Amino acid sequence: MSAADRPSPRSVLVTGAGGLIGTRVVSRLIETAPEIETVVALDLRTVPEGSRIDGVDHHEGDIRDPGLADLMVEHAVDTVVHLAAVVTPGPDSTRELEHSIDVGGTENVVAAALTAGVGHLVYTSSGAAYGYHADNPVPLHEDDALRGNPEFAYADHKRQVEEMLRRHRDRHPELAQLVFRPGTILGASVANPITAMFDRPVVVGVRGSESPFVLVWDTDVADCIVTGVRERRTGVYNLAGDGVITLAEIARRLDKRHVALPAAVLAGALWIARALRLGRAGPEQVRFLRHRPVLANDALKDEFGFTPSLTSEECFERYREIRFPDRGSVR
Repeated sequence: MSAADRPSPRSVLVTGAGGLIGTRVVSRLIETAPEIETVVALDLRTVPEGSRIDGVDHHEGDIRDPGLADLMVEHAVDTVVHLAAVVTPGPDSTRELEHSIDVGGTENVVAAALTAGVGHLVYTSSGAAYGYHADNPVPLHEDDALRGNPEFAYADHKRQVEEMLRRHRDRHPELAQLVFRPGTILGASVANPITAMFDRPVVVGVRGSESPFVLVWDTDVADCIVTGVRERRTGVYNLAGDGVITLAEIARRLDKRHVALPAAVLAGALWIARALRLGRAGPEQVRFLRHRPVLANDALKDEFGFTPSLTSEECFERYREIRFPDRGSVR
C-alpha cells in the first residue's frame, strides 16, 4: 500500500515524549497537523500540570509494559512515533538495563502496534548504527552496512533494533515503517556526552583524524518526523545537515585550544580516568573520535523531500551563539 492509499493519521502515540525531540514532535503535531484528532504522549517521567500541552493526552508509562497495546487500543492509535531510548545512561545504569529498554522495549512497541492494528511506525535510529570504523564509506548511504560497535551500547542497540525492524518489514507489511538515522543533534537545551566535549577548557582530539561531525538542529528533526507522519511516508533516511564540521574547527569557533593526542596516549589516559572513576568513557572513545560516521543526506533531500534548514557548520554556529554567546565567532 502506497502512502497515498493509506488513510490520514488521526491518532498518534509518541514514546519518549518528554525528551528533547519528543517534546518538539508533540508540540509540532498539535500546532501543524489539524487532521490529527488525538496525540498521546508517553514517557517514564510525569509531566507537571503546568508543563502539559493543551490537547495532548499525557501518560506516564514504560515502553516495556506488556499492557502497552491496551493504551493504543483505548486511543484508537493508528500511528506510533517511537523515540524512547537510553541516550545518556545514568551513573547506576547497566548494559542489561539499557538493552532491555532500547531493544526489548522496541520489540514490545512493535508487538503492541501489531496487536492494536497500528498502520504506521516512525522510528528514530541513529547514524551511530553504522558504527565507528576506519573502513566506513565516506559518506555513508542508507544501503551501507550497519555495524554498530558492541563496545558502544547506543550504537550496538540501534543496529540490533534496525535488524529487528527489517525482519518485521518482511513479516508484517501491514505495519508500514519510516526509519530516520540522525546525525549528532544539537539544540538550545541539548546536554549529552558530545556537548560535554565542547564545555571543557580544551577540546581534545586524536592526532591524524579530523573527527568530522555531521550535525542537525533539533527542530529540523522534529519537523522531518512530523512531515513523515502527516504524509504517511516509509523508507530509511539519514537525517543530517549538509557538510561536516571538524573538531579543530569547533575549537576555533569556541576560541579554545584543540589538542590532538596520539591515539595510544589518549586511550591510556581514558583507561586511567575510568579506573579512577573520573569518567565513564574509556579507551573506546578513541574510536568514537577517530572514525566519525559521515552521513550522506541526498536521499533525504531528493527522495523524502526534506532539506534541513541548517548545514552542519550553521548548526554549530547557532549552538555556539546560544550556549557560548561570549566566546568565538565566525571569522
